[in-house]
Amino acid sequence: MSAHLGLSAPVLAPLSPVTGTFALPFTAYFSFLSFRVVSNRLSDKAYLGDNSSKSSDPAERNQNKLYLATRSHQNFIENVPLALVLAAVAELNGGNRKALTGVLGTLFVLRVLHAELGMMGNGMGTGRPIGYFGTLATLGGLAGYAAYLVKAYWGF
Repeated sequence: MSAHLGLSAPVLAPLSPVTGTFALPFTAYFSFLSFRVVSNRLSDKAYLGDNSSKSSDPAERNQNKLYLATRSHQNFIENVPLALVLAAVAELNGGNRKALTGVLGTLFVLRVLHAELGMMGNGMGTGRPIGYFGTLATLGGLAGYAAYLVKAYWGF
């Protein structure tokens, strides 16, 4: 007969099922954004950088598909990893899984709005401010919630 020492796998897993669930759609959309950048680079034969336009006119730059695709991809990279880390911290500290599911689902929609209805048209679509301000609110809310969950550690 054998005895288990320490914690067994069923006790430890799953630690963050909500964050783990949202890893798939966020990664799939990240891959789509990345593919769009590569596709535009290949079609423009601009293998490095983000601007295949020869003009320095800002109005023309906002019509440059490669530039807009690169900015959409880069903006996703700047915001989503922090949101997933904050969600995981909250979840690991006992955060409400239904609330976190709603927040991450909303964030996914906000990021798609930002890129598809904001950046990819001409860089100034209505999805851009909605996605931007919504993402900032989501990040702030997740950070505040994660801090609230550990307030007892600091004596509050």
